[in-house]
Amino acid sequence: MELDWLEQFVDSWQDRILHDRVPHAVLLAGPTGVGKRAAAHWIAATTLGLKTSRLPVYPQAADEHPDLRWVAPLEDKESIGIDQIRELVHAMALTSYEGGGKVAVIEPANAMTVSAANSLLKTLEEPPGDALLVLVADRVGKLPATVFSRCQRIDLPAPAETVALAWLDRVQPGAPWTEALRVAGGGPLAAIAVADDLETSASMARDLNALGKGLGSAVEVAARWTKIRPGFVLNWLAQQVKLCVIACSAGREQAPGLAIEDSVVRRMDRRNLFCYLDIINGLRGQSGGSFNVQVTLEALLIDWADGLQDCGPNVPMDGMNLMLAGR
Repeated sequence: MELDWLEQFVDSWQDRILHDRVPHAVLLAGPTGVGKRAAAHWIAATTLGLKTSRLPVYPQAADEHPDLRWVAPLEDKESIGIDQIRELVHAMALTSYEGGGKVAVIEPANAMTVSAANSLLKTLEEPPGDALLVLVADRVGKLPATVFSRCQRIDLPAPAETVALAWLDRVQPGAPWTEALRVAGGGPLAAIAVADDLETSASMARDLNALGKGLGSAVEVAARWTKIRPGFVLNWLAQQVKLCVIACSAGREQAPGLAIEDSVVRRMDRRNLFCYLDIINGLRGQSGGSFNVQVTLEALLIDWADGLQDCGPNVPMDGMNLMLAGR
């Protein structure tokens, strides 16, 4: 299915082609699930003259072409290593097989190690021949400034809720898309992944509300959450804490998707919500196996149950100390 909310992106890119203003390195940024990878695939197919639809599509086809390189973390890895980038740099320096230039997609670019990112800098600054590098970033803030500054950034925003829901209902009519979309943070493709996890999200919300009211055991909740995918837990928790911040500053009506009750939000130390969110995002950015999941969740939930009283800009949170101890 075509991602119709990306029509403006397509029109803009075709205008670049028409006026010979296509950059040598582009950074596709935006919320999770808005179609950045589909857009990267569409750019690659368009550049290499492959048959493609008018708009990026989902699910995207797995096109193969001798002048296309797609770099992602290897199986069982969460980062893109220097050897992968060195191999890419070497391949991009070779002559195009079909004479139409070469395209490389790196996704997510924020998964590159520091050494991998550094090894890409010269190619980003002076791409060989007609090479085009497309970087997809789920978290732009994790990209080194040296990489960021060498790319032309294109933001792909989430579509309006009505547009997203109309598209999702064509994917699967009658599914609980409104809730899934809000849990996913507004990205339609992320909502598809979230739909099967709605009951898990509801259960986690009940646990977090109970702990926020001083009920239940953080250790017992952590034991249950450990059985869920760590990435899902941390992403969901980060989204809810972010919505708590919005609710505190703009009112609950401005934070659709917030599953935390007003009484619990009011109990949290508002100044420390930012600190708590930073710590969760720090964990999200770490590779799997770099910390003890159960010990870390226990620490995070204990601090939540305490109303985040000990999490401040100059006071390390107990959870971070326990996380480090549990590595």
